[in-house]
Amino acid sequence: MIVEMHGVSKRYGRQAALRSVDFQADGGSVVALLGANGAGKTTLLRILATLTQPNRGSYRAFGVNAWEHRQEVRARLGYVGHRPFVYPELTCLENLIFYGRMFGLERPEDAGAAALENVGLAERADRPAASLSRGLLQRLDLARATLHTPALLVLDEPDTGLDSPGRQLLRSIMRQHAANGGLAVFTSHALEFAIDTSDRIVTLAGGEIVDDRASAAATIATLETTISRASPVEASA
Repeated sequence: MIVEMHGVSKRYGRQAALRSVDFQADGGSVVALLGANGAGKTTLLRILATLTQPNRGSYRAFGVNAWEHRQEVRARLGYVGHRPFVYPELTCLENLIFYGRMFGLERPEDAGAAALENVGLAERADRPAASLSRGLLQRLDLARATLHTPALLVLDEPDTGLDSPGRQLLRSIMRQHAANGGLAVFTSHALEFAIDTSDRIVTLAGGEIVDDRASAAATIATLETTISRASPVEASA
């Protein structure tokens, strides 16, 4: 099992973001986390990425305590958040070379060039990141997150700013990641995209998992009904 959460709770002061969440997922799959704003999605993803520590409960990734071994876990995951982790003054390729060296890749230049090709940015390799549109910047951040071939992808609204070809590319990358034995967990407000991309849909409301089903058994109507039960418990979910 790649990720295992049991009884995970997280509070910010008096505000409960997650309430005793159990969540498990293994490789070879794509999981969509859905819910209204404030449902707890971002907090759950940040715990998966070892960026936020829960107040209670356990989280194991790759068979180890994720928080105690967070550097080991982080080396095997790729994360895309609400803001791209790229340096605007560096070119697209320079950004990936920098991160490739951080990841300890033997040939960061080659890995960076391949990652740019994978996201359709090869022709912009020598352009500064600051010159990219929001959608292209999102592609660059996806290239950074997948640069070191992680086993776990954690993506917070990765379709933000993407046009239709960009969303198709993102879907293809996540599906190929699963086909290679990896696990991708992502959030999105686009229900049709979530259904078409994922194998499994987990819906949160009020910091709790209220529905967990195969994507093949989901419809936009049923998801909208379930999501409407959410209550605002997290400002940035």
